[in-house]
Amino acid sequence: MQSNSVAPAWARALMGLVAGGVALGIAQLAAAFVGPETSPALAVGDATVDLAPAPVKEFAIRTFGESDKTVLIVGVVLVVLGGVAPLIGVLAVRRLAYGFAGLAAFGAIGLLAVLTRPDAEVPDALPTILGTAAGAWTLWWLRRRVAGASPSSAHATGDDRSAAGAERPAVMLAGADLRGFDRRRLLTGAAGGAAVAFGGAVLGQVLGDRRVVDAARVRLAVPEPATPAKPIPAGADLRINGLSSFITKNQDFYRVDTALIVPQVDPNDWKLRIHGMVDRPVELTYADLLGMPLTEADVTLTCVSNEVGGEYVGNARWLGVRMAEVLRKAGLQSGADMLLSTSADGFTCGTPVDVVMDGREALFAIAMNGEALPVDHGFPVRQVVPGLYGYVSATKWVVDLKVTRFDQDEAYWTPRGWAAKGPIKTQSRIDVPKPGDSLKAGRTTIAGVAWAQHTGVDAVEVRVDGGQWRQARLAQVPGPDTWRQWSIDWDAAPGRHTIQVRATDAAGRTQTEQEAPPAPDGATGWHTITVQVA
Repeated sequence: MQSNSVAPAWARALMGLVAGGVALGIAQLAAAFVGPETSPALAVGDATVDLAPAPVKEFAIRTFGESDKTVLIVGVVLVVLGGVAPLIGVLAVRRLAYGFAGLAAFGAIGLLAVLTRPDAEVPDALPTILGTAAGAWTLWWLRRRVAGASPSSAHATGDDRSAAGAERPAVMLAGADLRGFDRRRLLTGAAGGAAVAFGGAVLGQVLGDRRVVDAARVRLAVPEPATPAKPIPAGADLRINGLSSFITKNQDFYRVDTALIVPQVDPNDWKLRIHGMVDRPVELTYADLLGMPLTEADVTLTCVSNEVGGEYVGNARWLGVRMAEVLRKAGLQSGADMLLSTSADGFTCGTPVDVVMDGREALFAIAMNGEALPVDHGFPVRQVVPGLYGYVSATKWVVDLKVTRFDQDEAYWTPRGWAAKGPIKTQSRIDVPKPGDSLKAGRTTIAGVAWAQHTGVDAVEVRVDGGQWRQARLAQVPGPDTWRQWSIDWDAAPGRHTIQVRATDAAGRTQTEQEAPPAPDGATGWHTITVQVA
């Protein structure tokens, strides 16, 4: 819709605001690839810190504490978007060159801050240049959308134009006289620009954080354990083609969590707070954790959402500090029966206190299979508790541990219908052959894995076509907290066959035939597959 007036003040300010936002957003996105420190907003903030008088710095630290740098960066952005950018919009409506000059000055300040860093290099200028160019294009584009000139005015005679000019002032755009204002086109254009600005800033921040965390992780030297894991027995891996290996590679380890965006936690900023029903609240830094005696353990983790025969299970060698040792430092109070742990992304889980304190290798883990935890698996610190499904024990990116009671607090999944406590159920899986495989008649191998953490697997049995159960051969294991490989030979006759497996744990409990879904406390049933033999 057109009006009969030129762009009002709010429209001019909006144009500059959106152009400035796009400039900052695109610069932040580009900085994620060049280097997070090349963000002009960050560089200006750092320069401001360097130039600020000591009393100002002391006031900021005293007032904002650890958030002082965040407040400063937000302040820089607000000054640019709240003061400088609207002025650029006003200038651009008068003459586009004025707006471009304002953006150039705005970019020059950022460029100066970036290139005067001690370790600055020429490519570091790229985010600021790209951001300024994107802002200039946005300003030009929005200025075109502001115009609402009627077709007839473009063909008016000189006298007509003079008469029209006497009635209302003209807005100059690329040599054309624009005598109207299209509010709808400006607002829709501004909305699109704002989306680009916001998306660029958020994506740039996420990618930039990932670069910082990845760099910190690569630099980390994994300490030697004070208590090494037992050597893996020579017979732990049967080395059968298609059978899951005893140790699951990090890149193959299952991942199930609630994080839409994987948290990027810098170990230099990480802290673990332990509070609640304790005598002495504890706060640990990453350096504190690395300075404590580290324990190494082979532990199989299982997700409660794993179907019978599913793949949400894996075995790894973990390194970390025993949770029990940390809790003893804090001093558990009588009556406490739950550890409510919180992830950096806000996820919570409730772990039974007695399980963590009963002597098993429950860890605040920092390493997995000889390297720092992968970011997807909880870097810098996660929980690993043998014998419990992950939803009540395996908090990734853990930052908070509240000692409490199950009758006072609930974790994330409990009000969603899952059991408050989740001891792992004895399970077994057929890996070889695969369901639906076509086999040749004759001697063949059936093999798989079974698990019953923290009890251990004592026997695995296999039957074909509902016949007699036969004992499978079991691989060696270093302890009760890992899965166990098994295999059995079968003389396969032509036809269609059904193969089933069941396991018995070291306490004498054989897994039930009764099928149940994962909710509310883990799936049950015998893994059953069919194959065709020719």
